[in-house]
Amino acid sequence: MALKRRRSFWSDDSGATLLEMLVVLGIIALLAAVVGPRVVDYLSRAKSQTAGLQADQLRGAAQLFFVDVGRYPSEQEGLSALMSAPGGIEGWSGPYLESREALNDPWGRPFLYESPGREGQPFSVVSFGRDGASGGTGEDTDIVR
Repeated sequence: MALKRRRSFWSDDSGATLLEMLVVLGIIALLAAVVGPRVVDYLSRAKSQTAGLQADQLRGAAQLFFVDVGRYPSEQEGLSALMSAPGGIEGWSGPYLESREALNDPWGRPFLYESPGREGQPFSVVSFGRDGASGGTGEDTDIVR
C-alpha cells in the first residue's frame, strides 16, 4: 500500500513578498501618524467640554439652592452643600445633584467653589483643567463658570 502525498493548499508561489509587506506596513504607519494625533486631540477637547458642561450643571444646582434657601452656599460650605444640608439651614430641599461624582471634574479632581466669584459674579465654579494648576493653554486652560 503506497502512501499518497497530500497536496498542500498553498503553492510554492503563493503569499506576499517582503516588499509588499513593507508597503502595507508603511501605509498603516502613515495612517496612524495622521489619524492618531487627531483622535487624541478630539478626546482632549471632549474632556474640556465635559468639564464646562459639568460646571454649568453645578451652577444650576447652586441656583436651586439659592431659590430654596435664599442665599448661595458660602465658601466654607462649598459645593458639598448641594449634596447634604449644612447645619442650621432652613428651606434646604436637596440634594440638588444626582451623585457625588458630579462634584469632580473629568480629571478626577474636585471642582473649586469661589464665593464671591470672579468678574463680579456671586460665585464661580472652577476646574484647573488637565494639569490641575492655575493658568495654562489648550487642555490645561482653566474652566471658570
